[in-house]
Amino acid sequence: MIDEKYLKNLIKEIIIEQINLNKNNFEKKVDQSGIMVVKSETVKCDPFDTGKKGDKVFLKDVFTIEESPRIGCGVMEMYKTDFEWTLCYDEIDVIVDGTLEIVIDGRRVVGHKGDIVFIPMGSQITFSCPDYVRFIYITYPADWKNTK
Repeated sequence: MIDEKYLKNLIKEIIIEQINLNKNNFEKKVDQSGIMVVKSETVKCDPFDTGKKGDKVFLKDVFTIEESPRIGCGVMEMYKTDFEWTLCYDEIDVIVDGTLEIVIDGRRVVGHKGDIVFIPMGSQITFSCPDYVRFIYITYPADWKNTK
C-alpha cells in the first residue's frame, strides 16, 4: 500500500513542476528544501530593450527575487549586436555557446564557449557579439534590474 503522505507530496511536486513550467516557459524543478534545478537548454529568452533600435538581445531570469533574494541568474542571447551598459552590480557570465566580447576603455576581452567572465560592479562596458552568443549570467545583488 502506498503511504498517503508520500502520495500527497508526490502530487504536490508534480503540480509545482507543471505550474513552474507553464509560468516560466522552461523546465525548473523545485525541491521542498529550496534547492532548484533549471534545465538551461529549455530556457526561452524574451526580447530585451537595450535602448538601441535593431539590437537582437534576449534574456530570461530563471529565479525570482522570492526564490533567490541575494543572487540573480538567467540566460542571455545576442545576435550580431553590441550595446553600451554600466553595471551597478557584479556579474559572472558562463558562455554556453558562441563568442562574447566585452569592450572596456577601447580594449576587447573575449570569451568563448566554456569560458567564465567576471565583470565588476561599476564597469562601463559594451556587450558585443560578432555572430551569436548564449550565456548564463549570475548577478549580485539579485535585483540587477533595479540597481542604480
